[in-house]
Amino acid sequence: MAVKKPELSKRATNVLRLLKREYPVAICELTHDSAFQLLAATILSAQCTDVRVNMVTPALFDSYPTPAKLATADVVHVEQLVRSTGFYQTKAKNLVGMASQVMSRFGGEVPREIEDLISLPGVGRKTANVLRSVVFDLPGLPVDTHVGRLSRRLGLTKLEDPVKVEYELNAMLPPPEWGEFSLRLILHGRRVCDAKKPKCEECLLEKLCPSSNLPTKKSVIEAKNVTLKKVASKSLNKPAKKPAKTVIKKVKKKVAKK
Repeated sequence: MAVKKPELSKRATNVLRLLKREYPVAICELTHDSAFQLLAATILSAQCTDVRVNMVTPALFDSYPTPAKLATADVVHVEQLVRSTGFYQTKAKNLVGMASQVMSRFGGEVPREIEDLISLPGVGRKTANVLRSVVFDLPGLPVDTHVGRLSRRLGLTKLEDPVKVEYELNAMLPPPEWGEFSLRLILHGRRVCDAKKPKCEECLLEKLCPSSNLPTKKSVIEAKNVTLKKVASKSLNKPAKKPAKTVIKKVKKKVAKK
């Protein structure tokens, strides 16, 4: 049965209330001292952990502390500095291109509007929303893999597309809450609601999460094994016209179809 929009907004509000209690300070775990540094770090974070990015950025910012310096950088040198983040050639090219356009189009200042941000190399809506919410204190709800995954588990959305998820979540919460809601979901996804092994027994959202009662992959396998043993036992207790191995093979095929 479809959940009505007012009920979704109420659930989102309750989720936010509980997350605020668990994570009083909503923090971005990418180390930065300026909008430029956060923009560069977020570009590097694509398909990479924040921990790894934070290991790479000190050397990057020592070599290129400003957009002006990075705009004239040797791309090969930047590649060497960011190599361990993966996709380093594309990321290095995007970093230099981003800095170059920040200098030529925006006078050396990182822009604040989404339309301007997403026009920069390597910058999508998620990165733009990170900048807006974290350093500019403007409305922005970044939807990364954690935010999308938890939003679906919590029954707030069924959508997979990050931009559509962003718009759905935006409609449920007041704009000033967008950024910190995203940050808290990310923190909760990393600490408790793991993609493969969610710690439902430790989760403060367990009572209102529709996914907490869903069978896990392990429980499904265990249930199939029990069924297999029962069916095999019944079949083997009957007068068999065929060898036991043949009976077991047929039972396995029968259970697999269920």
